[in-house]
Amino acid sequence: MPLIGYARVSTEDQTPLPRSEALRFAGCVEIHEEHASGGNRARPVLARVLERITEGDTLVVVRIDRLARSLSHLLEVIERLEAKGAFFRCIQDPIDTGSPQGKFTLQVLGAAAEFERALIRERTKAGLASARAKGWVGGNPGLRDRDPAALRKVRLARQDGYIERLHETAQDWVPHVRRLRPDMAWEDVLRIINGPLPYDRHWTQSRLLRAVKAYVRDGFLPNEVLGRAGRRQTDDRLPAIVAGIKGADPDITLQAICTRLKAMREHTPRGRTNWQPSSVKMLLERAERLGLMPYESSQDQV
Repeated sequence: MPLIGYARVSTEDQTPLPRSEALRFAGCVEIHEEHASGGNRARPVLARVLERITEGDTLVVVRIDRLARSLSHLLEVIERLEAKGAFFRCIQDPIDTGSPQGKFTLQVLGAAAEFERALIRERTKAGLASARAKGWVGGNPGLRDRDPAALRKVRLARQDGYIERLHETAQDWVPHVRRLRPDMAWEDVLRIINGPLPYDRHWTQSRLLRAVKAYVRDGFLPNEVLGRAGRRQTDDRLPAIVAGIKGADPDITLQAICTRLKAMREHTPRGRTNWQPSSVKMLLERAERLGLMPYESSQDQV
């Protein structure tokens, strides 16, 4: 069960060395260091760690405030880890989601967070009602006056909120975009992304492009993914799609690829809708000859 360490310090004047040493002493096989404010949730290093972490891994921090400054952010990170089958451990605070005691602590924190949200909602409602009774106008005075500084602050806050929402779905689309673009057209990348997802989580091309541009702007993806896709021969399209599916899951079986292609409504090279493992194997072999995949498809099993 690999331990992945994360060490954050607030300013460039500080050094993460003491925290890194504590993480190394705790047995972390790799340690990621980041200089960033705790109040900023859009941290590139943390985002990459959460994207790369896999089932069975454990994210380790020295103190909770090195990871999150709010209970809601902490629970959000832990939920993302649990969705991947990963765990969270804090050295100085009693949280270890890999143990029964840690899970109980997490449940208590979740209940406290919900209670806190309920109190905030009630206080907000009471405050607005009192203000209306006194004839006060709600809202930000700077926004009402169209003050440029206030407008910029709101715009940046919205951008941060958008990036945070993208982080929740990054595992669905970022690996595909990083691997397939710009070699494959957006239409085919989109079909590969949507293939394993339930319908209510499907992406549209415009939504995907907006997300990719935001990740490129913030440094989470290289600018090259936005380049123009080269023109591909018609008979190379299916090998590229099959290679993309195989690249996302090297252990996928030929029969599972058949099911995926059928769900994507792709036709076989002969124009049929019923896919057979032999057809997929042929396309994988062609993809190898075209240099579209770095592995041997001859070892695949149905």
